[in-house]
Amino acid sequence: MRVTFDQLISAITEQSSFDINAEQKVKIQKTYEFLLEFSDDKVIYGINTGFGPMAQYKIAPNDLKTLQYNLVRSHAAGTGNVLTEEQTRAAMICRLNSLSLAKSGVSMGVIETLETYLNANIYPEIYCHGGVGASGDLVQLAHLALGLIGEGYAYHNGERHKTADLLKEKNITPLDLKLRDGLALINGTSCMSGLALLNIWKAQNLIDWSIKISAMINEIISSYDDSFSAELNGVKQHKGQQEVAERMRTFLTGSQLIKKREDHLFKNASIHPDKFVEKVQEYYSIRCVPQIIGPIVDTIDYAQKTVVDEVNSANDNPITIVEANNVFHGGNFHGDYISFEMDKVKIAITKLSMLMERQLNYLLNARLNEKFPPFLNKGTLGLNFGLQAMQFTATSTTAENQTLSNPMYVHSISCNNDNQDIVSMGTNSALIADTVIENTYQVLAIELIAIAQAIDISECKDKIGAQSLAIFNQISELAAGIDKDEPGFEKITRVRNFLTEELYK
Repeated sequence: MRVTFDQLISAITEQSSFDINAEQKVKIQKTYEFLLEFSDDKVIYGINTGFGPMAQYKIAPNDLKTLQYNLVRSHAAGTGNVLTEEQTRAAMICRLNSLSLAKSGVSMGVIETLETYLNANIYPEIYCHGGVGASGDLVQLAHLALGLIGEGYAYHNGERHKTADLLKEKNITPLDLKLRDGLALINGTSCMSGLALLNIWKAQNLIDWSIKISAMINEIISSYDDSFSAELNGVKQHKGQQEVAERMRTFLTGSQLIKKREDHLFKNASIHPDKFVEKVQEYYSIRCVPQIIGPIVDTIDYAQKTVVDEVNSANDNPITIVEANNVFHGGNFHGDYISFEMDKVKIAITKLSMLMERQLNYLLNARLNEKFPPFLNKGTLGLNFGLQAMQFTATSTTAENQTLSNPMYVHSISCNNDNQDIVSMGTNSALIADTVIENTYQVLAIELIAIAQAIDISECKDKIGAQSLAIFNQISELAAGIDKDEPGFEKITRVRNFLTEELYK
């Protein structure tokens, strides 16, 4: 049974159970028994051979079990920061789902141990650095497997424990590796896929907020409505663009500030002076929102489909097909699908942060908006500084995104004695995308503070639409109008956290 994006996100973030049904467990056991018998008199990679470039060495029958433990222990060589419990849970669910397809030949112990850990909220310590995403997430998943066999460290309710001590406390028996369990656990794309699921989920929320924020800035500067009209956007054949325009129109229902061109510039041309006071067209960051956010929407939608396809795939090597009475060697562990999509996601979200930063700049630059004081300053110009320093933070954070958006997908480096001569760097790409997404939340938080300040200054809250008013009231509670110079970091943090509150309700 194919698991959906919503089911995966629910299992990851709400910690709902993710158990494999009895019917599927029968298939898993059948595949394991087939592989056990099939490999008895044959050379099968990872069962009775070494790994990688050492696959040419045959392993003695009495060393087969040791081989699996050696693989896990030797590859638990990560460094750097560790994944959050949420990220680790995502990786565990992805690995469990892939192995439960009954194409990997794992023992039932692997399935049941993963289920037990997930249900008990035990998360092995997984480091960010390691693995090149070609033989799968070898290093990251080795740390996962290390925890399953009761070694290394694990997290439970935010606290770090020696895994062995935690299992003893919970009366849980560690996994006993059999046949090719060690290889099956580490030889796949489940870490990068789990990270990718969370990235897409958070990116979708970012897009939703960016559309609302873009609509609000159009509103408070009294833009014309034709830039997001059905008629204008309907002549472009892009689903994302049309969707963004529609969402803006819906959001702005009831606004008294949005203008219609026919009520202003379309009146008798002779009544207009030679130079117009009001702008004929807004700046691109205001006027081209559907055209800019539209392709971002389409990119994230496609990434979601690709990642869910990967999660529902058997992505290790070799693959056991009972129906074909055979074992197939290849490269389903290669993480290019995830790496490529995460590069596209981080490019898309970087562009989103650039749009938000330019909208912020418009609000803070009195020469551009010709409506608000410089830096939305409610104090004395020169003596007070308004939101000037907040802009520095937004601009520098956006600049970091621009650097981080360079692709990992094309940064393959040959390794493993050139056995892994072209690799995906998928987990690196997913981790960097996560940073870009978090950076963009920070930029959006600053722009929301600026929008609330602009509404406060212009005293237009009685004329904005109901949805804009609701957001204004919420932001005002978190970051009340800035009347004097004071540290702004706590306001930014509160608003940034507000932006993701709905995700966890």
